[in-house]
Parts: sequence; C-alpha cells; structure tokens
Amino acid sequence: MTSFTIQDLFLHQKLTDLHCLPGLGQAAATVQSVDREGDTYASCIWAFSADGSAPRQLTRGPKQDQSPRWSPQGDQLAFLSSRAGGVSQLYVMPLDGGEARQVGPARQSVSALRWMPDGQSLLVTAQVTKNPDLRGALGEAPPRPGNAPEVCWRLPYKSDGVGYILNRQFHLFKTGLDGSQQQLSDGAFDVMGFEASPDGRQIAYSRSREGRYAHNSDLWLCDSDGGNHRRLTFDYATVLQPAWSPDGRWIAFGGAEREGDGQTSLFLLEVATGKAAHLGSTDLELANPQNLHWRADSQALLMTRAFHGRHEIVSLSVPGGQLAVLVGGNRQFGVFGWNQEDFFYSANTPTEACELHACAGGSQPERQISQLNPWWTERTPLQLENRQFRVPDGQGGLETIEGWLLRAKGQQGPVPLLCDVHGGPGAYTLLDYETNVYWQALCARGWGVLMLNPVGSSSFGHGFCERLAGQWGELDLPQHLAAIRQLQEEGVCDERLAMAGKSYGGFFTSWAIGHTDLFRAAVVMAPVGNIETHYGTSDGGYYADALYMGSAPGFDRQLARRLSPLHHIEKATTPTLFLQGKEDERCPKCQSEELFVSLYRAGQTPAEMVLYPGEDHHFLGEGKPSCRQDAAQRIIDWISRHIGQPAPAMRAGQGQPDAEQAQTASA
Repeated sequence: MTSFTIQDLFLHQKLTDLHCLPGLGQAAATVQSVDREGDTYASCIWAFSADGSAPRQLTRGPKQDQSPRWSPQGDQLAFLSSRAGGVSQLYVMPLDGGEARQVGPARQSVSALRWMPDGQSLLVTAQVTKNPDLRGALGEAPPRPGNAPEVCWRLPYKSDGVGYILNRQFHLFKTGLDGSQQQLSDGAFDVMGFEASPDGRQIAYSRSREGRYAHNSDLWLCDSDGGNHRRLTFDYATVLQPAWSPDGRWIAFGGAEREGDGQTSLFLLEVATGKAAHLGSTDLELANPQNLHWRADSQALLMTRAFHGRHEIVSLSVPGGQLAVLVGGNRQFGVFGWNQEDFFYSANTPTEACELHACAGGSQPERQISQLNPWWTERTPLQLENRQFRVPDGQGGLETIEGWLLRAKGQQGPVPLLCDVHGGPGAYTLLDYETNVYWQALCARGWGVLMLNPVGSSSFGHGFCERLAGQWGELDLPQHLAAIRQLQEEGVCDERLAMAGKSYGGFFTSWAIGHTDLFRAAVVMAPVGNIETHYGTSDGGYYADALYMGSAPGFDRQLARRLSPLHHIEKATTPTLFLQGKEDERCPKCQSEELFVSLYRAGQTPAEMVLYPGEDHHFLGEGKPSCRQDAAQRIIDWISRHIGQPAPAMRAGQGQPDAEQAQTASA
C-alpha cells in the first residue's frame, strides 16, 4: 500500500452536478479534474448508465463543461461551457452524438439553465451589466473602465468570490433553439432559481429584493412571455430553487424564515391559494436545496436531508409530509438524481473515493457505476467511526453529542490527535475530500482526526443549533475538551493535541488557544477574529452576526467584543499558523491580521500568517490547486513541527476554568 499524500489532490476527480430524465436509464454528470499545468480545473460531461455498463464521455472541454440538462424529449443535451473565450455560454448537442453548438447571443456569463416543456426553448439566467450610478433605476450601462468608482448604495454591495456586485445583475431570458432570445425580467434584483410550470404557461422564480437590502429573496411568478410578474411569498427571509409538481398544483422550495439562518427548511406552496407552509417537521433540514424531485403522480417529494451529521435520501408525502428514509449510512451525498426508477448519487466519506452509485428506488443494493478514482484503492486503508461523547450542556448538566474519529485501519493508540472544527457555526462536519486532503495524509502518518458536531451544529434540530447564539466558544469549548478527555481515557490519544478550523472553526480555534494551553499547535483559517469588525466588513455580517449573537434584529456590540477571540488572543502561548485568502469577503483578511499581529506582539509565541493572493473564503477546497496543495502541506508541517513539546503556560488572565470544567464534567 502507498500512503496518502497531499499530491493526491492532483489525481482526484469529482462529480459536481448531475441530471436524470424519466424513462432514460442514464444520468448526465459533470466530472471535474485538476489541470495541474494550468493550475486550474477542467470539467467534462459523461453519461452513466444505471445498469453499470460502460460510461460515455459526451464532451471533452478543454475548459469547463457543466450543468447538463436533458431535453424533455430526451433527444438533446443542453449544458454550459466556457470553451469560447472563457465565459460560460449555453450549448446544445444531440443525444446520439455530434458537435455541440452555441445557442443564443453571447452574453457576459450564463449562470443556470432549464428546458421549457416543449423542448424548443430554454430558460437561462445571464449576467447583465448595469450602471451603479443609476442606483437601481433602469437605463443603459455605458462601458466603464476597470478602475471606475464603485458606488455603494445598497447592501450587500460585495460578495465573496466576486467582489463588487452593484455593476451587474442576473436576469431571466428565454432562448430558442433557433438562436432567438427574449429578456423576461429586469430591475434592481437578481434572479437566482427558476423553473417553468409543467404546461409551460408560467415560470416560478426566486429573486432578491429591491430597495436598501438585497440579501433576502422571495418566490415570484410570471407568464412565460415575461408578463404579469407577481410576488408569491412575503414571510420568508430566503427562498431558493422552486420545483413544480407534475400536476402544476404545488411549488416546493427550500428556504429560511430568519435572516442569516444557515439551516434550509422545506416549504410547499399551493399555487391556487398562494398559501405556503412547512412540509414535514420544522426540524427537517435540506442537504441540497437545489435538488428536489417530484414523484410522477405529485404525491411525494424526494430529496437529500441532513440528519445528525449524515445525509439521507428521503421521501415526503404531499401534502401530509410523512417521511420515509430510502437510502442512508454513515456518509454524505454530493450529487443526487432520480429518473422515477433509479437513484443516482455520489457519496462523500473520508475513507472512500468519490464515485457515482445507483440503486433501484432505494429497495435494491446500490451499485457503483463509475471508476473515477482507482488510485484510492492503492492507498492506506482508513476507518471512520461515529462516536458519542458525554459533555457539559452549559446548563449544569450533561448531554450526548456526536462526532467522527478518523484513523488508519487497525491503528492502535495512543496517537497524536488533530481536533478539526467545522465552520458555521450553524453547519456540521463535511466529509468531502476536497476541503480536507490533509486528513488522509495525517492518518497515514499515524495521526487521528476528531471532527465533532457540538452544540450549535445544524442537522440535530433547531433547538440544538440555536442554543449557541450569543454564547460562541463558551458552550462548545467545554464540549470539545470533554470529548478529547474521553478519548484520552480510552487510550485513543495522548497529550499531543492540535486544533485547526476555518471560518467559525477559525473563530473557535482562536478562542480555544486564548482559554486553554492544552493544544500544542493550532491552525486558524479565514476566521471571525473580531465579531464587531466582522459585522461591517463581511459580505453577510450585517445580518448574520446579529442572529448568531442572539440579538437580532439589532447588533449587540458589547457582547460581540466579549466573545471575540481578539480580546483573548494575547493570553495564548500555542504556536499558531494563520491561513487566509487575500480576497476573502466572507471573513476578510483583517480578521486574520488583527489576530496574528496581536499574538505576535504579545510575546515570543511562534506565529506565522500566509495570505493567498486572488483567493476567497473557499481557498482550502475550491482555490487554485497550487493554493490547496500549499495550504494542506503547511497545516501538516506546522502541527508536526510543534506537536512534540507542550505549549508554555498561558499568560496572565488565562481562561483555565473552562478546561477544568470540562475535565470535571467528563470524570
């Protein structure tokens, strides 16, 4: 066997989207690979058959081919490609082979597509240039130089991965196969999700709001010619991709009722009455809200739900909402599709490669129908264990939380342990390979990796998630320390402890080293370091931070200061590495800079900061391949270098009571 290394990321192929059609026994899927020479990614579209017969490569790039969609009649495939000039455009190709042709006039960028039911035209959202000086009023957008002033007249005015956004909008167009195109929407908003009704007469779409704040979105309806636009929802903060029932009676959609809520619920709207309500339990959380599938008789919806850190394929009856689990397991799903007979899905787990699977309606054994990553079978076998821990509940008692423990198969303790903290905090540990390539490499070197879902994590019910509001670090640090103590008592790990985390995980890691010296090394990535400044500098801080501080709609600055790691970091003595995308707008680089400078100036604690030019908040999993390689290697090198020696005692004012509380509770 060969050990996992960081270099393996250049071998890994990933399924990024998928589409199925009733009656067609094959799925069209996008397969993404690394272009090492170009330091970027390439993607092609393949057809995979449910019976496991040899797949067919339908496109060959050479750049990004993605978002495949079979025509309603199954005779053509539409997709987006950046093959011409590097800008995403609409292409159509015949199912039986032949050259793909670009359809419709070239635009700056086409972001999404759906077929009209007649198969003669498609709906797309495309970027439209706007003049920000008009402040949302309709008018022509003359050419603007790249250094033109950026007028900020509404919120948000920027977005992570994009930057300034008030000079463009995304609007809805109908594009005929003959090349004709009609713009269906216009105004100071973005169209984000859309679908035509089964009879083709209407279009349901989600769009951001006009006015001072554009972070909220609503469900709208218009005629297929772009007339008679009317708003359908008024009580939701977020509405995502709509999905019409085949009989046209219902529109299902994922969304949230509160600004900044990271948990996506499922809602059902009756078109005739305009009434919308939860479908199923209010604790039902969608794992992929873009992927809702109706049964042909309109009596049930199929989707992937997030449940206790796992994903399950489930069916919900309509309108009753009775739930049935069809496919489960200790894993998470990536792409998912259904052709009314077979499920197609990719599974994410750190012990198995990303491959496409199929099974008949969830009642038959699953079949692996792709061989995208044969190299994985040559690597050190790993084992993933779902573990439970008794930890303080923050209310004077104990509760049970769940987590994942990853080790080499057959590995005996005690081993050095990396505690890897997920983002959010209203999220859960993601088991994908892309973001966490250092996990496998560490385990091959004899490490263990602990990934907890403590209080504040989603997929365990709203109450469990919301309990952390206004108590960041205060409730979940004792839980992490108690879980680690339990593993030490079991002989799984010893005092060689390291911690790493990104986003909220970066916040938590910074908070932890400012309150305990148990960790010998730490890696802080794209953190919330100063909640007060994050509120005004993050693209979503002005509405999300108030929710997470438990003070919505207002923002409690005094609480934000008290809970900010910046106000505790100077007590830390743990050697700490900071990794940060330089163009991050979600947790801007000032968050890392404030922490790094404060820690560096406080004493002689080893500290380094690495900024990645051109990279945003998702540099670790979606950045350039060279960036991902560098970051993962630095994580391994940093914690390996410092794990041999305990950190010095914390400086004056250390928060050791938190550690003592956790140890007492776990005794």
